[in-house]
Amino acid sequence: MDLLQTTRRAAGHGFASSRLAGSPASLFALLVAVGLVAGLFPGAVGVAQAKVFASQKQALEEAFPEATRIERKTFLLRAEQVEQIEALSGREVDAKVVVLHVAHRDDEVLGFAEIAVHVVRTQPEAMLIALSPDGSVRSVRVIAFHEPLDYLPTPAWYGQFDGKQKGDPLRLGREIHGVVGATLSAQAAVDGVRRLLAYWEVLLRPAYGSGEAP
Repeated sequence: MDLLQTTRRAAGHGFASSRLAGSPASLFALLVAVGLVAGLFPGAVGVAQAKVFASQKQALEEAFPEATRIERKTFLLRAEQVEQIEALSGREVDAKVVVLHVAHRDDEVLGFAEIAVHVVRTQPEAMLIALSPDGSVRSVRVIAFHEPLDYLPTPAWYGQFDGKQKGDPLRLGREIHGVVGATLSAQAAVDGVRRLLAYWEVLLRPAYGSGEAP
């Protein structure tokens, strides 16, 4: 089976579930592969719309341009943490292993980020959601999108999340404006932000609440 066939199978079937298995890094690598195939074979069925806007490294560096290092942290959730995160986010926790990124400028913590990968309709997207040390949203950016681009909200729409914090209501169609034709993408962004704010409260605040590396 050649690369194009392999990628078609991955794009069309491997991401068909709303619950994705594997690490964010491996999933993002496959997203990039689909994007490369789309560029090499623009007529390929199922990947013609594939778009990778930035690599993980590039997106993290652009989210925290003043950082001297960005640390990858892995958390294994305990049962009580799962319950807390579900209560705060309003969503079921699908994975008990959480990978987050912590940006530092020397010993100062600049903020936190998650690369969230999920299925929109039948194809995946990856978002980078970044927080300031106080848990407020610093930025939300789509870094890979494999649905038709008509289903992708504008950068200005994602700007609605800037400054949002734990406790702020985040409901699509109310505090967060809806997007005609991009409801699933918009809801995924809302869910992703709420989940990372819950991670901040349960995982990050206890470890980094002072803004200094532990």
